Amino acid sequence: MKRILIVMAALIAGAAALSPSAGAQTAVRMDGGLPRVDLWKPGHMPNSKGLNLPDSVARNRTWRIGMPRIYVYQPGPEDRSRTAVLVIPGGGYAKQAYETAGDAIAKWLNGIGVTAFVLIHRLPNSPDLIDGSLAPTQDAQRALRYIRHHAEEFGIDPQRIGVMGCSSGGHVSACVSTIGEDWSAVGDELDAERFRPDFAILISPVISLQDPIANVGSRDMLLGERKNDPALRTRFSMDEQVTAANPPTLFIHAANDTSVPQQNSIRMYNALVDAGVRGSSLHIFPHGGHAIALRRQPGSTAVWPEIAEMWMKEIGVLEF
Repeated sequence: MKRILIVMAALIAGAAALSPSAGAQTAVRMDGGLPRVDLWKPGHMPNSKGLNLPDSVARNRTWRIGMPRIYVYQPGPEDRSRTAVLVIPGGGYAKQAYETAGDAIAKWLNGIGVTAFVLIHRLPNSPDLIDGSLAPTQDAQRALRYIRHHAEEFGIDPQRIGVMGCSSGGHVSACVSTIGEDWSAVGDELDAERFRPDFAILISPVISLQDPIANVGSRDMLLGERKNDPALRTRFSMDEQVTAANPPTLFIHAANDTSVPQQNSIRMYNALVDAGVRGSSLHIFPHGGHAIALRRQPGSTAVWPEIAEMWMKEIGVLEF
């Protein structure tokens, strides 16, 4: 936690200008020893009006960022597998809770030998965006492309790169797993890389933007003034967009989640089964609400991290 807070403080002070773009093809070690990679070359970020926005960070949450980036977490060389996961923190599309749904998850992944990358993406309400609904998925596609392009440098298998997200971060993860349109091409060397993950772990995910199971706050933040557009609601309801190209997906949800009803996970799981996607798994726990995390979980919900680890091994993306 201390390391990420140091990094965020440095960004507010203007350190963002010192870090390289993805076009530089290197990850530069920031204050606190946490590597950071900016995802877009200066002046070549798609869906941007070209505004130079400062970051807004408070209470361990990002509320606005100027440059999307990933932070790199690697296990020690003796413990490192060839598996990687892009972690996408949630926050209702109004913010990203980078500590509990980013930093903590990344450290847990390191503990089981997985290299983690925490994505800090643009939020839909950014005044710099032309179309706010596209930006989180654009940044996630770009991040996956960057990771694959540098797989050898990170010591990972380019066919063992997953995505993991909680709540609205689960929606971004579902979008990048499902949407086949290329929203992140900018004409550079990363365009040649695949932008879909090889597996996905979704925790209490926002999936459907349709009433009555939509999380209204997330939907309204993502779609903005177009929140009542039926076609757009359908476009971003991932259970309605699943195809056979989706990766195997693990769903972790609580039956007593009143913010994002369990039907979100159930509907997408059923859609994956209907599409013939093999290897997916659905776990609905009695308790946990919309607060499933790594610590202090009620009853059987506490075993979800072990389930996630075993599932990755079961589908062949993590060594036993």
